[in-house]
Amino acid sequence: MKKRSILFSISVIVFLLLATRSSFLYICNNWDDINSYFSVGKALFNGRMPYRDVFDQKGMYLYFFYGLAYMVSHSTYVGVFLLEIIFGVFDVIGFYKILKLYVSDKYATILAPLSYAVIVVSRSFWWGGAAEEICLPFYIWGMFIILNYFRNEYSNKTMGSCSLLLGGVLAGMVANIKFTGLGFFFAWMALVWVSFLVHGDFVKSIKACFIFLFGMFIPFISWILYFGAQGSLYEWYWGYVYINVFLYPNSGDGGAIQKLYTLAKILYWLIRENYQYFAFAIAGLVFVLFEKGQKIISRFVVPVLFGFLFLGIFIGGRTLPYYSLPLSVFSVFGFAFVGKILEKIFKGEAFEFSRKNVGIYLVFTAVFTCMIYAQSMNIPFMRETKDSYFMFRFRDEVLAEKNPTLLNIGCLDAGLYTLADIVPSCRWFQTQTLDIPEKENNPYSEQERYIKEGLTEFVLARDTYPEVIFENYELIDQASYSYSGYDFTYYLFKKK
Repeated sequence: MKKRSILFSISVIVFLLLATRSSFLYICNNWDDINSYFSVGKALFNGRMPYRDVFDQKGMYLYFFYGLAYMVSHSTYVGVFLLEIIFGVFDVIGFYKILKLYVSDKYATILAPLSYAVIVVSRSFWWGGAAEEICLPFYIWGMFIILNYFRNEYSNKTMGSCSLLLGGVLAGMVANIKFTGLGFFFAWMALVWVSFLVHGDFVKSIKACFIFLFGMFIPFISWILYFGAQGSLYEWYWGYVYINVFLYPNSGDGGAIQKLYTLAKILYWLIRENYQYFAFAIAGLVFVLFEKGQKIISRFVVPVLFGFLFLGIFIGGRTLPYYSLPLSVFSVFGFAFVGKILEKIFKGEAFEFSRKNVGIYLVFTAVFTCMIYAQSMNIPFMRETKDSYFMFRFRDEVLAEKNPTLLNIGCLDAGLYTLADIVPSCRWFQTQTLDIPEKENNPYSEQERYIKEGLTEFVLARDTYPEVIFENYELIDQASYSYSGYDFTYYLFKKK
């Protein structure tokens, strides 16, 4: 397994070098989302409390992981790249374990990294580092646990307590990163509960639910202690649960038929835009549904998990390109189907790490690397240099001052906090995409107050800024920039 893990790691590193803007082949990752996560993680590791002192609406483990990335490198994306590599290796090992349930070791070894390659080349992978990407290993390993049970143990016994507990822990991690993915684990536990009923043990089915819920509670303990010790449990609830549940969804008008039509349309466009992994996912769903020798409930495990994960993510009506990334984990079943076909064509199941077999593995890795280079939306950004990308000029102007402070308005974190290694000093350090009814002061009026009172040395604005800014600040630089089909103008102001 050690040699196999080395090969998996090589594949992940090579794929991510091209697929994520966090890699050192790119000057930076200019995605505002991951810069926001990095800034909040940085603030967390500098004694500031998320939600109360610096606001963003994702879960605490996401900020913790990004805080670890900040500890690796304060002003570059090296730590984020390492974070993506570590999680990617866990993804591929998980895919290998799943594939082993369907095909021989030889084909599971070759196909596992390819299952990962079609994910990172897709449009939903976006610019790299999404919360959804961080959640992938928790879905994959949860998938392995439940599939291993239904394929190998279901006929003889109910699921063991250790598997139930671990499944709950995985669900708890997702709950503390981005809880829209919990539809997957709701279906996970519902299927396991039904298996207990099929075995005629209702009492144990209730016990199993409590074991799962206890496992799910475990990842919450650290944050209950963290916020509880500072009397800020409500801020945690308000910033993560209330904002996302009551303000973010946009289910729209219409009855059940209209919502079903909307969901079907969303799925249609997701398939078109992310054909790289959906081609395998669709083939895989058909394969597992009609696979020979499986009991009825075993056939429906994968489709049910897919359906509930999709509903959990999109039932609110909102959709952004990277939202569908969790669905990419189902591509592994398409590769399981491919492996079955290859087993029928080529005989022999033993896999030895001979030069020949390692060579075949590396050839496949090279072919899929070329595919990523040809199709990844991020490759054109490689042409940017520190001289051509305006944010580095802004960084140099900010760093000309000792211990600079910054306010980012008009957009989410544009990356200047990261490049200049600035810890946010204002709660509303960036402009959110949400209309947040703050308990005492509206975020937008609060940002204007920061400007009126000159609370930061610099202000970075995108497209618009309040006229009052000229009372305390002067415009020192501006730049036009286009991406994703939109044109923006960024302004850098310095306190007079």
